Amino acid sequence: MNDVSKAIHQSMEVPHSRSGSLQHPTSLPLTNTAAPMSPGSPSQNGDSHLVKSQASKIETIKNWSISTYKCTKQLMFEKLGKTSRTVDTDLERQIELLRDTQRKYSNILRLSRALASHFYHVVQTQHALGEAFSDLAQKSPELQEEFLYNSETQRNLTRNGETLLSALNFFVSSVNTLCNKTIEDTLLTIRQYESARIEYDAYRTDLEQLAQAPRSEATSARLEEAQLAFEAHRDAFEKLRADLTVKLRFLDENRIKVMHKQLLLFHNAISAYFSGNQQSLEATLKQFNIKVKSPNSNLPSWLEQ
Repeated sequence: MNDVSKAIHQSMEVPHSRSGSLQHPTSLPLTNTAAPMSPGSPSQNGDSHLVKSQASKIETIKNWSISTYKCTKQLMFEKLGKTSRTVDTDLERQIELLRDTQRKYSNILRLSRALASHFYHVVQTQHALGEAFSDLAQKSPELQEEFLYNSETQRNLTRNGETLLSALNFFVSSVNTLCNKTIEDTLLTIRQYESARIEYDAYRTDLEQLAQAPRSEATSARLEEAQLAFEAHRDAFEKLRADLTVKLRFLDENRIKVMHKQLLLFHNAISAYFSGNQQSLEATLKQFNIKVKSPNSNLPSWLEQ
C-alpha cells in the first residue's frame, strides 16, 4: 500500500478516547444517568397508595352525598304528604312518653335547685344571726339570758338546716343524673333510630320507584344495586329498633327505682325538719348514706351539684 492509500485509510478510522472507549466526535458526555425504576420501587408504591386513598375518600364523599340527598328528599316528601313513612305505633308512643317525662323531671330539677339555693341562704342567715345573738349576750348583761336562748335556737336551726340541705343536694344530684345523663343517653339512641328510619324509608322508596320503571339492562343493574342498599339499611334499622326497645324497658325500670328512693328521701327529710324531729331527720340521712357537712365547712353551691 502506497503512502496516499495509508493516509486515506487512517483518516477514515474512528477516533478513540484516552480511556479506550469509543466517542463520537460531536457527542456530549452523558453524566448522572440512572437506570429506569422497576415497577415495585418505593416511590411508585407510595404513589399507588396515595391514589387509592384519594379514590377511597372520593367514593366515601360520593356515597355520603347520595345518602344525604335521598334522606333530605324523603324527609321533605313526608312533610308534604307525598310519600309514606314506617310507623311503629307502640315504640313512638314510648318515645313521646319519655320526652314528656324528661320535660317534667327537668321542671322538678329546676324547682328543687331553687329550693336548695334559697334554703342555703336561709341557713347562712340563721348562722350569722346566732353569732350576733351570742355576741350581744356577752355585752348586754340585762338581756343575757334572752340573747342566749335565741342564740342557741338559731344554732340548732342551723345544724338541722345543714342536715336538710345535704338531703336536698343529694336529691338534686340524683335527679340531675337521671335527667341529663341516663335519659339523655337513651334520647341519643332515639335520635340514631330516627335517622336510621329515614334512611330505611328513603332507600325503600327508591327501590319501589325502580321496580316500577320499564325494564332494561341498565335498570336491572340499578335495581339490583338498590335492593342491596335497601337490605343493608333495613338490617341497620331493625337492629337499632330492637336495641332501643330493650333500652327503653331498662330505663323505665331504673327510673322507677331511682325516683322511689329519692321521693322517699325528700318526703322524710322535709317532714322531719319542719316538724322539728331532729332524730328522725338524722335517721333519714343515715338510711340513705348521706354525709352531713360540718357547721364550719363551706356548703357547696347548688350549681356544683
